[in-house]
Amino acid sequence: MTTATEARAPQAVSMRRILPPIVTGQEVVLLVVLVVLWVLLGIFTPAFLTPGSIGPLLVQVAPIALIGVGMTFVIITAGIDVSVAGMIMVSAVVTARVLVSYDVPAIVAVALAIVIGAALGALNGVLIAYGRVHPIIITFGTANVFTWLGLRVFNSSTVNGIPSTLEFFGRGSAGSTLGVPHSFAIAVLAVAVAWWFLRYAKSGRNLYAIGGNQNAARLAGIKVQPRLVWVYLITGALAGLAACMIIATGTSTLDQSVGSGKELQVIAAVVIGGTSILGGRGSVVGTLLGAILVQTVVSGVTQLGWPTQLGFLFVGIFILIAVGTDIIRERARRARA
Repeated sequence: MTTATEARAPQAVSMRRILPPIVTGQEVVLLVVLVVLWVLLGIFTPAFLTPGSIGPLLVQVAPIALIGVGMTFVIITAGIDVSVAGMIMVSAVVTARVLVSYDVPAIVAVALAIVIGAALGALNGVLIAYGRVHPIIITFGTANVFTWLGLRVFNSSTVNGIPSTLEFFGRGSAGSTLGVPHSFAIAVLAVAVAWWFLRYAKSGRNLYAIGGNQNAARLAGIKVQPRLVWVYLITGALAGLAACMIIATGTSTLDQSVGSGKELQVIAAVVIGGTSILGGRGSVVGTLLGAILVQTVVSGVTQLGWPTQLGFLFVGIFILIAVGTDIIRERARRARA
């Protein structure tokens, strides 16, 4: 009896170390920074705090935050996925061509995009989990493959005459309820589900263990490889859904720049949100706040009439601060261990 009790005690302590608190310090800091930024922007550019400005900002945040949920899972497991822009491109162009060529309902178009994204994500997951190659190498390679595939489907031309089938995810009255964009509401719902999953579901808690020490997790009986496959699959599926949002918020024309740079925005949101690039720690709520912060900086710079390059500078500074803080925190933790 004593032996069994003593064996369970270290597991309980270990799990408490792995799981973040209900509200992390990073989330509090981000919330304060956002409030200060919004107040300052409201003072210097009064139009910023109007529904006509906040609505489009949240619409731009939605796909980044949505993919960020999957990317948070990936980075918690000490992985990375730089191929999400390619997934968006393939999912978007195939879905757009189907919408133009066939009179399919919105649910079919959305399902198609999600299935395509999930298939591409699963390919990443299988290669990473069973190929035992670092995720950045695999996803950098597949990013190029996906981009090539997307360009082939584009066939060196734009997709024109896209119908308004996906207007539910778009701007304006059709794309919002009580002023809240449907796409942003979906992203928030995904964040809420992911928060519960990571904290209270055994499979979610196992992701922290995998990121903390993959070999130890395997020895503890966690099926590491299948879990790695599905975190990349989920990221791909969310990229497919985000592609529908991007189609809906654009014009009736889709060009070959779709998805370009989105992987950097997603990773920035996740890292700024407090997820450790070293793995083992992360927060989807922080990712949502990070996505809002990134888009606030970009929109704020534009509305202030400053050079666009300053937006990249500020986001880069936020990333460096977040990564530096994470490294210092990790060294302090190891020193105490």
